[in-house]
Amino acid sequence: MNKAILFNFEVDKANHQIKVERSFNAPIDLVWPAWTEAEILDQWWAPKPWMAQTKSMDFKAGGHWLYAMVSPEGEKHWCKVDYIKVIPHEYFSSFDGFCDENGNLNTSLPRNKWENSFAGQGGETVVNILLSFDTLEDLETIIEMGFKEGFTAGLENLDQYIAAQFRLRQQNKTDHTARVSSYLNFPGNTEEAFHFYKKVFRSEFINGLQRFEDVPADHNHPPMAESVKKMVLHVELPILGGHILMGTDAPKEFGMTVNAGNNMHINLEPESRAEAKRLFDELSEDGVVEMPIQDMFWGAYFGSFQDKYGVNWMIHFQKK
Repeated sequence: MNKAILFNFEVDKANHQIKVERSFNAPIDLVWPAWTEAEILDQWWAPKPWMAQTKSMDFKAGGHWLYAMVSPEGEKHWCKVDYIKVIPHEYFSSFDGFCDENGNLNTSLPRNKWENSFAGQGGETVVNILLSFDTLEDLETIIEMGFKEGFTAGLENLDQYIAAQFRLRQQNKTDHTARVSSYLNFPGNTEEAFHFYKKVFRSEFINGLQRFEDVPADHNHPPMAESVKKMVLHVELPILGGHILMGTDAPKEFGMTVNAGNNMHINLEPESRAEAKRLFDELSEDGVVEMPIQDMFWGAYFGSFQDKYGVNWMIHFQKK
């Protein structure tokens, strides 16, 4: 069971500030990119049915994020974030204000300072957010514009994105027998592709096709889009010599983009935790770690990375 979500929202009128404390059931290595990469921010930042749409982003001290909040009818409200200070995986600060599509600030509307601090412990991350305004009038204007409701809805979108990232890594394996598999990501046509592979290899799915709608409902997350429910969450197909082909859909609704660089991982499932750690440490040397190897809430010791030759790997030890 997921840990309960911590969410504190305090309006401090005396100091012209809003203080937010919010927890996420994920390590910093997953939460930090969700706040600092445009492709992911576009998927959760705006409250549904609105969408965030980035025009440009340069996440560094002195850089900026220029984006629009887009209504279902195509109406756009432009905002610009100017980054002040960045400490990777720990903290960033910025000025946030309304503007036109070219980034020229609208001085008739409030501009405020954001300070975001990230603290992780195990598989959980707490983000502390401090918004500071020049005047009480500016603070009250933002509150009246529905900031609390809109920001709350956006954070719930982020919860759903994070949960999906973990669920897409869940495996059907129930023992410690070592095996190697190939894990494939598709933009929505996993079912079509695996029926093709099934025909070619004259094999049968292990435990059938698991779909996103099969995941038990979680009251902490907003309802799942109908377009996502029928997508494939996980499928396994034996091919040749005992090799297992695994696959999943990567919904764009969860901030995922499939391309030729991230559509396949070699998935190693060693017999012991110690061997999993050794394989992770040695194979990832001089590479890029996507998810540090650690105990995950679904009962696995898991990590993923791209090695120094550009090959994607997953290491997965399933505890009994």
